[in-house]
Amino acid sequence: MTTRDIQSHIEEIYGLEISPTTVSRITESIVVHAKEWQNRPLDEIYPIVFFDAIHYKVREDRKVRSKAAYTCLAGHKDMLGIWVGESEGANYWLGIMTKLKNRGVEDILIAAVDGLKGFPEAIESVFPGWEVQQCVIHQIKNTLIL
Repeated sequence: MTTRDIQSHIEEIYGLEISPTTVSRITESIVVHAKEWQNRPLDEIYPIVFFDAIHYKVREDRKVRSKAAYTCLAGHKDMLGIWVGESEGANYWLGIMTKLKNRGVEDILIAAVDGLKGFPEAIESVFPGWEVQQCVIHQIKNTLIL
């Protein structure tokens, strides 16, 4: 999205008129805080972490493309990180596991995951000895598929 797209959207939704320069300054400020958050040190041990990707479509370079937002949620409220990739894959998850390790995570006791092929091996290569728990939603979905 361009600053003018954001300006237009804010005016349309909220009736607030702001300049593209203001949008740019706000965005630059937010990006700094977002990078600090995404690179903050993490705890050494997490009892349970939910790993999942949310798929969505975006308009980019005048084309509609699929993207995946990879999320790592520890417990019920600690978002460890969000990363955006082209599509969900075990290799991308391996990179995320390495980033978590580099930010201080030494052990994950239970990893709640979907049935993505190669995902358990990606986790095992960085955090050996973890327990896998297939996500309840994916368990239900898999029982309904014939």
